[in-house]
Amino acid sequence: MWGNVVPRVAELSPLERVRLRRVAIRYAVHGWEVTPGACLARSRFVCGRAGCPTVGCHPALENWELAASADPARVATWWRSRPHGVLLPTGRAFDVLEVPAHLGRHVLDAVQIHPAGTGVRGPVLVTPTGRWMFLVRPGDPLRPELEHCFHVVRHGPGSWIPAPPTRLPEGTVRWAVAPEQARWQLPDSYLVQNTLIGALRAAGVTLAPDLLPGHLPLPRRGM
Repeated sequence: MWGNVVPRVAELSPLERVRLRRVAIRYAVHGWEVTPGACLARSRFVCGRAGCPTVGCHPALENWELAASADPARVATWWRSRPHGVLLPTGRAFDVLEVPAHLGRHVLDAVQIHPAGTGVRGPVLVTPTGRWMFLVRPGDPLRPELEHCFHVVRHGPGSWIPAPPTRLPEGTVRWAVAPEQARWQLPDSYLVQNTLIGALRAAGVTLAPDLLPGHLPLPRRGM
């Protein structure tokens, strides 16, 4: 992967390196595909591919979509020599709804007391820049009210997210609700989106007009 390129990556303690590897393997054991991220070198990321212009967090492998794996043995080999970030492809085991911090806490508080219970509660991670990411069941598009709302980003096929304990220039990605706390269960996407729509309206954000009765996408049951 690195060829003759030997970038000066961030100095991590042996404990941090072991932790990155162990956590990446744990994700894989639970069926979440993993791909190695570029290594942090001061304030930029280096992947070892000659001529790569990307300085932000990005996959270390050019063919990361095909290479991503949930095989613990394969995942373990990627972290033997380099302190890669841990990236999780989306649109496979889960999709992700990404929102800014001022909405993230409101939505998390709302789902904790939601009458749907575990159907709307799942893992939530927070980046050091304040982006909140809600992991949900894959396959459902954004509701029409959210399609053109710049506050919400849906990560599906072809995208990825940095997972804890990946380090970014601003700090470390962390779990607000760890997968273990959610028993590795994923909530229904539309239930979380409904909660998000309520939070946006409460914050005074103007959304697209509501759909006509009977046209709303309904939560999938029995999954």
